[in-house]
Amino acid sequence: MKAVPLSVYKRQETGKGAARKLRAVGTIPGILYGEHTAPLPLRLNRHQITTVLHKSTSEHILVDLTVDDGGGGPEMALVRDVQHDPITEEILHVDFLHISPTRKIRVTVPIRLTGIADGVKNFGGILQHITRELEIESLPADIPDMINADVTALGIGGSLHIRDIQLERIVVVTPGDRTVASVVPPTVIKEVVPTAEAAATPAETAAGAPEVITEKKETEEASEGAAEKKGKKEKGGKDK
Repeated sequence: MKAVPLSVYKRQETGKGAARKLRAVGTIPGILYGEHTAPLPLRLNRHQITTVLHKSTSEHILVDLTVDDGGGGPEMALVRDVQHDPITEEILHVDFLHISPTRKIRVTVPIRLTGIADGVKNFGGILQHITRELEIESLPADIPDMINADVTALGIGGSLHIRDIQLERIVVVTPGDRTVASVVPPTVIKEVVPTAEAAATPAETAAGAPEVITEKKETEEASEGAAEKKGKKEKGGKDK
């Protein structure tokens, strides 16, 4: 990883009130600390630090800090923490860790999958990216911006593990048996074929309704016929 030059200034006032005043005039409060360095409050140019952060693919950025009003040459440091406003996402504060170019440090680096898996390309499988960061230990100059993991050879059911990633001059801290990516079979959606009874439409169901009405009508007609015969019989009796 190549160190990015960054100019900063000493900050005399500290506290929340002073930090709000700095942000109001376009500067960002920060601090530089380290194992053998006394904490040094800083103020940063908002545009400059925003550009540096947006251009990086990693959350840990190596910088050469030059304190414009502090004298001396640039100091190597690592962007250790960036605080953002939860609503506007504007940068509120930046922490820098002073490091030695000859001493190994431990950081996390993003993993990028490269290539098209055989199981995806030829068999319609689905690629799953499971582990997205790798914790490593190395000299500052050897820290990569991103670690590439080739998934071209993965077939259906195949997996790529941390131990399969080969890196030079870097010690991998993340457990080797952790899965980075895998290819799973395609999702099969079974078509439900409706039965003859289930396939009947409301119109067809309604079409069967006249049978019930006809039966009722025949019953009514039979009742009316019986009543008519009874009436005639009664009338004949009276005539006698």
